[in-house]
Amino acid sequence: QVQLVESGGGAVQAGGSLGLSCTASVTISHLKAIGWYRQAPGKEPHLVAKILDDGIIRYSDSVKGRFTMSGDNAENTIYLQMNNLEPEDTAVYYCYAVQTIASWDAEYWGQGTQVAVSS
Repeated sequence: QVQLVESGGGAVQAGGSLGLSCTASVTISHLKAIGWYRQAPGKEPHLVAKILDDGIIRYSDSVKGRFTMSGDNAENTIYLQMNNLEPEDTAVYYCYAVQTIASWDAEYWGQGTQVAVSS
């Protein structure tokens, strides 16, 4: 079982910056994947950024160049720095992790944190 605790988020005007953090209850370097999804009102969740066990961070096209994901293995924490925010970035942001157990992958989600960007 992996617990993910998020913090950060809030409200900001377009062009501003916010940061999110997610602390896992397990060693993040042992996870198959960890990252961020977001869900706008009335829409499906979409990937924001994630890192797989190959160490490569993948970003959605909509946030490339504006968002940066990083991690601190010692703290079992990942971060999402969001710069030049746009109203379209308004969503609930969820930390997401995948842990391989035997031959199957278990998915875990944080509680979500709201990001609101006004124009």
